[in-house]
Amino acid sequence: QVQLVESGGGLVQAGGSLRLSCAASGSISSRYTMGWYRQAPGKQRELVANINSGGSTYFADSVKGRFTISRDNAKNTVFLQMDSLKPEDTAVYYCNARLILSIQYWGQGTQVTVSS
Repeated sequence: QVQLVESGGGLVQAGGSLRLSCAASGSISSRYTMGWYRQAPGKQRELVANINSGGSTYFADSVKGRFTISRDNAKNTVFLQMDSLKPEDTAVYYCNARLILSIQYWGQGTQVTVSS
């Protein structure tokens, strides 16, 4: 059974930083693409960033230059470093592990709130 557990969310002032962590347990390997999505109230869930098995990364335009994503395959953990946070970054952030489209898992989500 696969489990993704996020941590690191919280309340921060605009311009501040947070680091999210997602620890995966179960049958997750380094072959999985690991990513972070977010969902703000009244909006659809959107992809924020991901990192594939080869270490290639993707970032949404809205977070480029401010967020970085990394993974520790030995610990099955993925991190999202969020700097220069803006109020519009406020959302529930979800960890995602995807092997193929039909094989993917989600964490329970962690709240990030950025005050102006």
